[in-house]
Amino acid sequence: MHLAWLRVRRDVRAIAKREQYNASGTRYNFRGVDTTINTFAPVTLRHGVSVLPVTVQTQYGDAVSKGGSKMRECRVVVTWQVIGPMGDSLPLLQSAGEALDSQDKGTAKAQSVAFRVLLLTGGMTPTHDPDPEQQTLERGDTPVRPAASYVDEITHPDTSAGRLRQIHYELRSTRQLGALVTNEVGEEESIGDLVVRIGKERAAGGAS
Repeated sequence: MHLAWLRVRRDVRAIAKREQYNASGTRYNFRGVDTTINTFAPVTLRHGVSVLPVTVQTQYGDAVSKGGSKMRECRVVVTWQVIGPMGDSLPLLQSAGEALDSQDKGTAKAQSVAFRVLLLTGGMTPTHDPDPEQQTLERGDTPVRPAASYVDEITHPDTSAGRLRQIHYELRSTRQLGALVTNEVGEEESIGDLVVRIGKERAAGGAS
């Protein structure tokens, strides 16, 4: 199996980033899902290698686009099995992806992103782009996510205990634990107290 995957990596020499434009007209360089799959598929078929999803862990949240439209955010962690021509396989691999969508395609988009990440990372696929260290950039201030934007995610029943701890860390890092928000019953409560209280309620109810 390892030999078959090495042959795949050898034959996929490079996937260059292509200039694309997003919905707002901003130009960016990107290796898309279709380009990546179209490059890998003939090579994996030739060497008898299959890549199959085993499990998909999902998280959902509400978001708002720049134009004010309501969006649904999906984050996934996919466990993959790479199977060789003799039925042997590599150890299980994982990759993550996330996507925003205004309808019902967020999960499929996020899984496609995770698949692209797996192929490009597992294949160690070069871009043949110039070394990024040849350019010197000055880092600007990172935008701070408002405390109120966390409320729906904190109170959502599918938000895991691990994510709640991460949210508490993010709020502490941006010094927003004391920010007052409207909680799930319409009362004013500090965001720090809210995330701690919800975490304790989930733990008391046996949530993982």
